[in-house]
Amino acid sequence: MTFETEDRAALRESVRSLLAKHSDSAAVRKAIASPDGYDPDLWSRLVEQVGVAALAIPEEFDGVGASWAETHVVLEELGRTLTPSPFLGSAVLAAQTVLLSGDTDAASRLLPSIAAGEIVAVCWASEAGWNRPGVVADGDVLTGAAHYVLGGDVATTLLVIAADGDATALFEVDPAADGVVRRRVPTMDPTRTLAEVSFSAVSARRLSSTDDLVERLRTAAVIAVSAEQVGAAQATLDLTVEYTKNRKQFGRVIGSFQALKHRMADMYALVETARSMSYAAALSQDPQDAYAAKIYCSEAFQQVAAEAVQLHGGIAITWEHDTQLFFKRAHGTAQLFGQPREYLLAVSA
Repeated sequence: MTFETEDRAALRESVRSLLAKHSDSAAVRKAIASPDGYDPDLWSRLVEQVGVAALAIPEEFDGVGASWAETHVVLEELGRTLTPSPFLGSAVLAAQTVLLSGDTDAASRLLPSIAAGEIVAVCWASEAGWNRPGVVADGDVLTGAAHYVLGGDVATTLLVIAADGDATALFEVDPAADGVVRRRVPTMDPTRTLAEVSFSAVSARRLSSTDDLVERLRTAAVIAVSAEQVGAAQATLDLTVEYTKNRKQFGRVIGSFQALKHRMADMYALVETARSMSYAAALSQDPQDAYAAKIYCSEAFQQVAAEAVQLHGGIAITWEHDTQLFFKRAHGTAQLFGQPREYLLAVSA
């Protein structure tokens, strides 16, 4: 099956053009330093001019009803520019949580708002990771802390995956409710904000949920991250190639040295194979394909970023140069939703 259709190419061009105008390196750094950690004006443009937040939401809930492949295109382009954005946390993760829950009432209430750009955050992981929730339910009362929450500090609604006995349950919480405390936490990757959300005997609204909600959500999450990784890895390669075309040493541009050509060829091979893995997972939505993409794209992006640092030399680790941002994104996304090694057993089973 072909991934890059005419419609997807048009979508890619629309997103890329908008980001070229409003999310260059200077704009990304300004967004990083802003109170929200992203540019609300750019997010509004992406929502209103391109409709990115509505892509994966069915038409009956005011969405576009597009496939996962269209979502992949947007994630790839956002990764290419390292644009800080609520897209992954809200339009992808939160929207998928609601859809996969099978709760039609929650879908009717929440999805139109998400499609319009409202930020909804999913509280899921414990401090140890995503294998077990950090929040525990006692009836409809929540206690505990969710870690690594995308957009948790700015969301207007919280969706909480909580441990409920030997199972998990899904809840909706107003972040202004008594007992809810939110704080943004320091991150290695400054282009990605994460929050810790604590619950102290918080009364919550229980939503319908399926037994396989967490595993299906995990599949969607790692496919989405692999799309970001592919876009960012491509940008890292492009940045490196451009640098080697201009940097001179011993009277020649360093890109003419055969040893460096070989290294960049290896980087290209890693990017293209990672792209194939991620595209295959987006088209099939099969857990095995998703987990394989998580492993391969994480490791490929980290290798490409490491090579970029080496080929740029000392300039790559200065704050002024963007290579260090891609390096940090590579290692940050590798940990998001679980380290690659955690998925090896699932793939080999």
